[in-house]
Amino acid sequence: MTSIESVTLEVSDPSAATAFYDAAFGLGERLRVRASDDTTTGFRGYTLSLIVSQPSTVSSLIDSAVEAGATTLKPVSKSLWGYGGVVQAPDGAIWKVATSAKKDTGPATREVDKIVLLVAATDLGATKKFYMDRGLAVGKSFGKYVEFAMPSSPVQLGLYGRRALAKDAGVSPEGAGSHRIAISSNVGPFTDPDGFDWEPVSM
Repeated sequence: MTSIESVTLEVSDPSAATAFYDAAFGLGERLRVRASDDTTTGFRGYTLSLIVSQPSTVSSLIDSAVEAGATTLKPVSKSLWGYGGVVQAPDGAIWKVATSAKKDTGPATREVDKIVLLVAATDLGATKKFYMDRGLAVGKSFGKYVEFAMPSSPVQLGLYGRRALAKDAGVSPEGAGSHRIAISSNVGPFTDPDGFDWEPVSM
């Protein structure tokens, strides 16, 4: 079964990025950084979502990220689907922290139940087929959203239309250059139709 073991963010200052992520989210081996000076402008075509158990944990993680230097893109708020907020890390990566729970059931923690990489697909149908041809099974599919069934994967994968994903993140959909992210998994190496690089876990 396909598993994403970690994602690697390509940053200009790995030491500063490591310090930020340790203070903000504490994701351990699921998130890595490495040096890169590749050119990138605007929206990079992906977001990373941290799914947690309750609203107080959302607030705790968002507050930690902002205190460590993140910029708020969408303040924490209630919605029809739950509670969440969006921040942009100093390296440019966009992070959403959310829960479907409407009320707290205990004290805030820093425990992340699930990490989801959402990739903006130019042609959702073609990209969906590309991943299915490589062994990924579709868990949910509706409108401009596809979620793959990866129950044992440390990082989950979903596809979204570019404009819809940018709107969800609170940014303009325009962007060009490097995505500045690599996906480490037990399949590949390959590059998907939208230019996202998958690498063997050993890298």
